[in-house]
Amino acid sequence: HHSNIVPWQMVAAKNIARFLERQELVEQVHYPGLESNPGHPVAKRQMQGGFGGMLSFQVHGGKKKALEVLSRALVFKRATSLGGVESLIEHRKSSETLETETPDNLIRVSVGIEAVEDLLQDLERMLQA
Repeated sequence: HHSNIVPWQMVAAKNIARFLERQELVEQVHYPGLESNPGHPVAKRQMQGGFGGMLSFQVHGGKKKALEVLSRALVFKRATSLGGVESLIEHRKSSETLETETPDNLIRVSVGIEAVEDLLQDLERMLQA
């Protein structure tokens, strides 16, 4: 028997994913907790405790736009490490080898312990072109 209590980081991640889906600048959101995600039915069966605190999204405008969006982060820390409690955001391809298939416009997010309102405000400001 599993508990239906979902850690609030996962609730925050889902709220962030839903918020991102509504942004004009966002081309695609990758989060298994979204009903629109092709992997959602499988994730729903397999991920009994919730859908995790990590997600990624792609912005219109390629690498240049993705880096511009990231440059405006204030609450999110720009980092690759996943060991801390703070919310992290990064341009994933910059951290990988040249042969990677990661899209140029992909931004990865790891939700930490900050208030979701602060994270949403940060993202909203970052995505204002």
